[in-house]
Amino acid sequence: METKVLKIVYTFFLGVMLALFVGLGTDTFYPPPAQPSNVSVSSKPTAEEEATMQRAWEDYQKAMEPYNRNVSIIAASSAVLLLGASLLLERRTNVLANGLMLGGLFTLVYGVGRGFASGDSRTTFITVAVGLAVVIFLGYRRFAGRGAKPGAAPPAAVA
Repeated sequence: METKVLKIVYTFFLGVMLALFVGLGTDTFYPPPAQPSNVSVSSKPTAEEEATMQRAWEDYQKAMEPYNRNVSIIAASSAVLLLGASLLLERRTNVLANGLMLGGLFTLVYGVGRGFASGDSRTTFITVAVGLAVVIFLGYRRFAGRGAKPGAAPPAAVA
């Protein structure tokens, strides 16, 4: 029983760590645009300073849209790679394969979230479509009992 719980905890932890690895790796090697600072000469900014700060924030938000789109594509691509790796390892080590699968799914959710932040509905739709296709394929491949003959008992029922 203890080993089973440890496997579940390890699988979940591996999934979270993989998603963090992709997210932080992307941020490290593809940094976001610099955020404007709200530095004012006085404690109460003048109308001109407020207008300048407003323009800086609008420019920043415009620069973040393509950045979020690109991060969404990077995350979705990474998720597909992680999910593919989980399929390659499923016969060797189930715990590692499940951790990779969970990490791929978490990364895919992260990518879809960044796609929504991009403001580009086409990119978001494509990311969601790729994610849906991968999840359906993965679910079929992992849980539909590959090689099961029609009318045969499910794998769990076989002694």
